[in-house]
Amino acid sequence: MSTSATATLVALGVNPASELTGTTADQTTGRVLPVRGELADLLPWGGLRRGSTVSVGGSTSLLLALLAGATADGCWAAVVGLPHLGVLAAAELGVAVPRLALVPRPGGEPGAVIAALLDGIDLVAVEVTRSVSPSLARRLSARARQRKAVLLAFGSWPGADVELHVVGTRWEGLGRGHGKLRSQTLTVRVGGRGAAARPRHVELDLVGGGKVVLQGDDWNGAPARKGPTCAS
Repeated sequence: MSTSATATLVALGVNPASELTGTTADQTTGRVLPVRGELADLLPWGGLRRGSTVSVGGSTSLLLALLAGATADGCWAAVVGLPHLGVLAAAELGVAVPRLALVPRPGGEPGAVIAALLDGIDLVAVEVTRSVSPSLARRLSARARQRKAVLLAFGSWPGADVELHVVGTRWEGLGRGHGKLRSQTLTVRVGGRGAAARPRHVELDLVGGGKVVLQGDDWNGAPARKGPTCAS
């Protein structure tokens, strides 16, 4: 991220999840940002395509898991809204928190904050609230396309390229009055436009450390595809 972009974020009151100084500027390559494990099979491009909008519903765990691969490979990510988002949970799902910026309360003009972030950050996750009107959502998607950023909407977003909605959740690891949670299984309904238009359901097992195991009605068991890295 450039010095000018960093200055803009500081002026907007962006709070880093970890220390932001002392890092080199990102040298991004490729049109598709990597995702961890078999999350690639949720997306028609095998990763997060620059300029795309992906809506996520029903689970912040899935939202964080989508940020993990790109941040681990050197990309910057920001989360706007979601004031109760757990940084520890993000780290356990594989997010590189030194490259995660948090804007828990964007104020009365969230559109200006989101647009500024799209200008300087690879992935911007946005909580969908009443202050984000359909017309503003369309303008922000156009901004993401123009700036080659990825817009991740937590909630329904008009015209999203891919829609991922968690319709079921179960936890593993707890016994009768003992044990600890080891993994979370999500049933995800996948839809969207173009190559993602055919709806399907997929089960994801999210395990600490960013490990993802995927099963689905049309998954062929192929190994994970590795996308291009964000940093050289």
